[in-house]
Amino acid sequence: MKIDYKSNFIIFVFAAMDNSLAVVYLSILVVILTIAAVSVFRQIFKTRKVEGSFARLRKKLEKEKGTAQEYYELGSIYSEKKLYSQAIALFQKALKAAEEEEEKNIAPIYNGLGYVYFIQEQYDLAIRQYKEALKSKPDYVTGLNNLAHAYEKKKLTTQALQSYEEALKFDPNNSIAKRRAESLRRLVSA
Repeated sequence: MKIDYKSNFIIFVFAAMDNSLAVVYLSILVVILTIAAVSVFRQIFKTRKVEGSFARLRKKLEKEKGTAQEYYELGSIYSEKKLYSQAIALFQKALKAAEEEEEKNIAPIYNGLGYVYFIQEQYDLAIRQYKEALKSKPDYVTGLNNLAHAYEKKKLTTQALQSYEEALKFDPNNSIAKRRAESLRRLVSA
């Protein structure tokens, strides 16, 4: 009997290629599944943390009067949960508590309140709140970006551009303000 070495070698090479290809596919699958698992676990931990804060703050504020920071945090959580009427009430309580505490840093509270109005397409109310935030802290870049965005929604291009340019004075690397200001400049000059 004659052994055909060429045929056996070719069969061996194809079998080795199939195994290495399977290993590559399996490796890619394992990497994808690992990334997905890490993402899922991160989201679970983030959700648990938020829900823990939510439960703790609600329980505390049901029993006793809270601080401006506590009302603000709970208002932010309600806002994330899209429970806007509750968020508005809590941001208003945060403002009242801040006034009683003589808190100076109230810009984020006004900004949070403005965001809730903005997301509900109540742009005039949002603009009013963003302006209040900027009264208390004129260099509040987030407030300037949000004010500009609200102006854009109201088709007030000139005011939007001015707000974005003001934001760029305080933060020249602000990518949102850079991109939107450039777009609005083209729109105004056209």
